[in-house]
Amino acid sequence: MSTEPLLLIGGLALLDMLSPAILGVTVYLLLTDKERLTKRLLVYLLTVAGFYFAVGVSLMLGLGFLFEIISDIFQNRIVSWTVFIIGAILFIASFYVPTKKNPELPVPKSTSIFSMVALGFTTSLIEVGTAFPYFAAIGIMTTSNLSWMEWSFILAGYNFIMVLPSLVLYIFYLLFGRWMQNPLKKLRTKIATSTGSALSWIMCIVGLILIFNSLDYL
Repeated sequence: MSTEPLLLIGGLALLDMLSPAILGVTVYLLLTDKERLTKRLLVYLLTVAGFYFAVGVSLMLGLGFLFEIISDIFQNRIVSWTVFIIGAILFIASFYVPTKKNPELPVPKSTSIFSMVALGFTTSLIEVGTAFPYFAAIGIMTTSNLSWMEWSFILAGYNFIMVLPSLVLYIFYLLFGRWMQNPLKKLRTKIATSTGSALSWIMCIVGLILIFNSLDYL
């Protein structure tokens, strides 16, 4: 795979690090869960990453099959104009994303392992519908003619990057303990008041990527 698409996918993975739901649940667990924190948090993050990986594999296999049938579909002018229009809509709509004053972040009703798995699936289902960077990355991989080993490795790396902020917060919590209480509370408040802002930035950047990648075939 050439460097340019790989850098684009890496940039999209960095965008997905802004997921307010995943970070919100992580901060909640760090602030409230004192028993078996490590196991519960890792189960939650593995569930989210596993769900996204499974969705990515399904899309890669499905899109790959379609591309074998219609190999030049994205070079078609009509399709390129469609991608361009979708990108333009995302870019324009990003300026009108409402910011909720008191948005509700998903929190576990209990702290059992089963509830962590259920919460992981719930978070993933909530976020996957607006996972524009992830879908854009899959589109780039599909058009790059990668082997299954290459794109599966990239998908795994993408999902690791997506949950990396939560792992970093956990490591800081282990290192600094009670000194992290106030920063975590402030971060939770910040996440709760900036969910619309994060979505706005993601829509804006993904829209621009779609626009620039469709210009060659207009």
